[in-house]
Amino acid sequence: MARKVIIDCDPGIDDAVALCMALFDSRLDVVALTATSGNVSANQASRNIQAVTERLDPPRWPRFGVVQDSDSLSSATALHIHGDDGLGNIRLETSELHRQHPSDKVIVDTVHNAPGDVSIIALGPLTNIAAALKREPELAHFVDRLIIGGGSIHGIGNITPTAEFNMYCDAESARVVFQSSLAKTLVPLEVTEDLMFDISLLNDLPPEASRVGAFLRETVPFLFRSYRQNFGVEGIHLHDAVTLVAALHPEFFETKDMPGDVETRGELTKGMTVFDRRSRPENRSNMEVAVSLNKTAVLDAIMQCLRFAGQESTNA
Repeated sequence: MARKVIIDCDPGIDDAVALCMALFDSRLDVVALTATSGNVSANQASRNIQAVTERLDPPRWPRFGVVQDSDSLSSATALHIHGDDGLGNIRLETSELHRQHPSDKVIVDTVHNAPGDVSIIALGPLTNIAAALKREPELAHFVDRLIIGGGSIHGIGNITPTAEFNMYCDAESARVVFQSSLAKTLVPLEVTEDLMFDISLLNDLPPEASRVGAFLRETVPFLFRSYRQNFGVEGIHLHDAVTLVAALHPEFFETKDMPGDVETRGELTKGMTVFDRRSRPENRSNMEVAVSLNKTAVLDAIMQCLRFAGQESTNA
C-alpha cells in the first residue's frame, strides 16, 4: 500500500524536483500539497504548487492548501537563486481555484481523515506545521511522522553565519514544532549539502518528450546559472530531493536521537538550531537527526525516481 504523505513546500526549483519525484512514485500517495512562504512569497508558493501539478498532470492529483502573505514573517526569500517566480522565470500559467483552503486546515483535515497513516514532509519553513498544531493541539496523535528538511547540526548556516534558511524564515514556528511531541526526523543542511550535482545532471534528466523532462529542462538550468553567479560553483544542491529520499529510504541515512531547539531572539543567532550533544544532556531527545548519508545510494534513488517520473509522464 502506498504511503500517504502531505508535502508542505515553498517552490523553489529543488522543491519542484522533489514534487516531480513524489507525484509519480507509486510508493507514495501525495494526498495534499500545502504552500508556505520561503523561497518565494506565500501567494507565489500557492500559485506554484498548483501550476506545477497542472503542468505535470500526475495520475493522482493532491488536494491543495494555500497561504496568505503575512507581515509577521521574515521578508527573506531566495528569488536570486530560484528566479522571480521561484521556478527559473518560466512563468507557468495556472487556473484560479474558486474555493481555496488554508494550508494548516488542509493538514489537519487530511490527517483526521486517515489517523496515524499520514506522514508530513516539510520542505520549507515550518509556519504551516506550527499553525496546524495550534488549530489541532492533538495533531501528534494523528500524524505518523514529520520529516523536516532544514536546520544545521553544527550551527553553520546558509542565510546567516548561524542559521539555515528554512529555520531563519520563521524561527518562532520552528521552535513550536521542535518542542512539540510530533515524531520527527530532521534532515539538516550538512547532510543535504553532502551531495552536489554537476552539470552532467542536465543530460541525465528525463527526455523532453515527457512532461517531467520538459519541465525540468526548463527550470534546472536556471539553478546551475544562479549557483555559479552567486556562489562561484559549477554544481547545485537539491536539498529537497535528498529530504524526500530520507522519507522513502531512511536506511540510506545514519541518524542519531538528539534534543534540539531553535533560537528565536539572538541578534546574531536567530534561527540557529541548537542540539545538546553533551554526554549528559539536560533534556530528553525530541527528534531523530540525520548525520550522514550514503551518497551513492541517495544519488541513485533520486535518478531512479526521476527516470520513472519521466516514463510515467510521457504521452502515449
